[in-house]
Amino acid sequence: MTNFAAQAGHPPQAALVRDYLLALQRRIIEAVAQLDGGAFRVDAWSKPPGEALQGNGITQILEGGTVFERAGCGFSHVTGPRLPPSATQHRPELAGAPFEAMGVSLVFHPRNPYAPTVHMNVRMLAATGADGQQVCWFGGGMDLTPIYGFEEDAIHFHETCKTALGAFGPDKYPRFKTWCDEYFYLKHRQEQRGIGGIFFDDFSELGFEGSLAMMQSVGDAFLGAYLPILRRRKDMPYGERERQFQLYRRGRYVEFNLVWDRGTHFGLQSGGRTESILLSMPPLASWAYRQETEPNSPEAELYTRYLVRRDWL
Repeated sequence: MTNFAAQAGHPPQAALVRDYLLALQRRIIEAVAQLDGGAFRVDAWSKPPGEALQGNGITQILEGGTVFERAGCGFSHVTGPRLPPSATQHRPELAGAPFEAMGVSLVFHPRNPYAPTVHMNVRMLAATGADGQQVCWFGGGMDLTPIYGFEEDAIHFHETCKTALGAFGPDKYPRFKTWCDEYFYLKHRQEQRGIGGIFFDDFSELGFEGSLAMMQSVGDAFLGAYLPILRRRKDMPYGERERQFQLYRRGRYVEFNLVWDRGTHFGLQSGGRTESILLSMPPLASWAYRQETEPNSPEAELYTRYLVRRDWL
């Protein structure tokens, strides 16, 4: 596989970021495979010559496991002649600029309805403006989407996120927590996607080294944030009622990713690899017309106590 970061014209730090991201993907896949007992399919890919978007990546996915119904974790590293609109809405001066992007993105859909879905992404973008200057920035975060809520799970997840950001300033967790609440919001439903976490984008205010270190801290914190929750919930008994509610709530996840998610839009608009971009989709989901929940039920509690913006700490 060609290492684009080592080629001329790329930011000199790109190789460092690429090495970190590949190592992060390996660590996460090894831990998850050990917990599930299943094997990930490894799909190394590269864009064919002649296409505007060039690059390569590794998509790893586990389907039909004992713990995970679908767990996907992808690394990608691409270059392109023009930044798509989804990447420049906050940087209009770079509209249409040539770019380089690399990142690790994952979404895990557990089999057990009591085990929450989780998303994590860390990435770097570099673009060359009209003045010839190269600009680098970082993005990422993680968020938790329970089907059935548990206070201790939400608190643990947010405590881990706060700790990951602690060395980079006391403003980072509250700021990125609010950003996450505002971003992972289904505007057409007027509904939060889950209990949130942290999210940041277009970030370079700590300089390259400081911003990279913060991104790495977020990536390194993922397993500690999620695996203790998963171990608590993966073997809880459940029935058809819980399974049907899980499928219904997964439909909301699909809606957000296709309608609102900037990462999905960036990948599709830039000519990325569709199969890898859509690895976040659940294997099964359902929709129902105006589904009602029983008052005071665990399903109703999801909406009243968990799909609301709260200070979990």
